[in-house]
Amino acid sequence: MPDRHAKVVLLVHAAAAALALFACETPDELRGATSLIQVAQPISPEQAARMAIDPYEADNRYRGTMLLANSWFGGEPIYVELYADHLDDDDANVRVAAVRAIGIHGSPDHVPKVVALLSDPDDRVRLEAARTLQRLHNPVAVGPLIDHIREPEPTRGVFDGEADARVRAEAAHALGQYADPRVLQPLIAALDDRNLAVNTAALHSLRTLTGEDHGFDRRAWLTWFNQTSSPFAGRTAYVYPVFNRDRTLIEFLPFVPPPPNEPQSTPVGMRPVEAR
Repeated sequence: MPDRHAKVVLLVHAAAAALALFACETPDELRGATSLIQVAQPISPEQAARMAIDPYEADNRYRGTMLLANSWFGGEPIYVELYADHLDDDDANVRVAAVRAIGIHGSPDHVPKVVALLSDPDDRVRLEAARTLQRLHNPVAVGPLIDHIREPEPTRGVFDGEADARVRAEAAHALGQYADPRVLQPLIAALDDRNLAVNTAALHSLRTLTGEDHGFDRRAWLTWFNQTSSPFAGRTAYVYPVFNRDRTLIEFLPFVPPPPNEPQSTPVGMRPVEAR
């Protein structure tokens, strides 16, 4: 990993610069703490940076990347570059952490590399890639997302669809941001997917894109599609799904951070006229 070694000094210095302010913040990584001892002894930014570039231990690269990505300074350009480098890591866990970090701090320019991970052999990486594509807007993702909402059919050729229903569902949701004629028929077809989560995500995207609601009735949607000349006239704003949960008992204790709930938002790179 020669490129990562070349960035060691810059990363550590950047982390050290954040160290003085770090103690005054509530770092998001503490939300995974399992004891008050962990809360009292968090990993410093400098330690996290060193872990993230460890060339020998993939677990350290995974943990360090997650710690940086969830920190208040994790969107600094030098860290975003690190996340992008880790998208090609040999370890699947590191790729999961990296693509999740790009979903938090990335830009539309990262979408081509994220799209490539839709074909990753590890289903966890594909799942995170589909979720990240809900947060970053770039039309180059449309074709690959369409490919990955399709159930496997070996008779179709080399690519036979997406085997993991979770990935199909997240990809179907991501398509809801694109008012592109190519997406409607594949979304309508996904209403017949054998998995209810895929059906529900496809229906959500169809409602968002068209303002219409024909439920799970695929025939009614096709009839409407064939009769309309302006399918996106009733389009509503697309917002990506976010993590939300109630506090657990321990999170009512002093110094224990609340759940890492996020506000809903539109994807980065989506113009206001597209997000209406």
